[in-house]
Amino acid sequence: MEMLGTVLPLILMFAIFYFLLIRPQQKKQKAIREMQNNIQKGDKIVTIGGLHGILDSMDEGKIVIVVDNGTRLTFDRSSIREVIKG
Repeated sequence: MEMLGTVLPLILMFAIFYFLLIRPQQKKQKAIREMQNNIQKGDKIVTIGGLHGILDSMDEGKIVIVVDNGTRLTFDRSSIREVIKG
């Protein structure tokens, strides 16, 4: 019984950390992976560094973005932060 009193707070702390920190982070990472896998040519995107452009082409690991003056820039696919709707 004494051991249960010692272990129970640790289990409770782990459960709190899991539901408040670990699980939301996993959901966020899953949503980002899905967004990066569902991008298509012509989508307006923003990179992690804040660069805005239009997706020109892509392969498994890289994307090519066309920026305002027609310049084509190559990035890792994982550098996409968001797809802009509209």
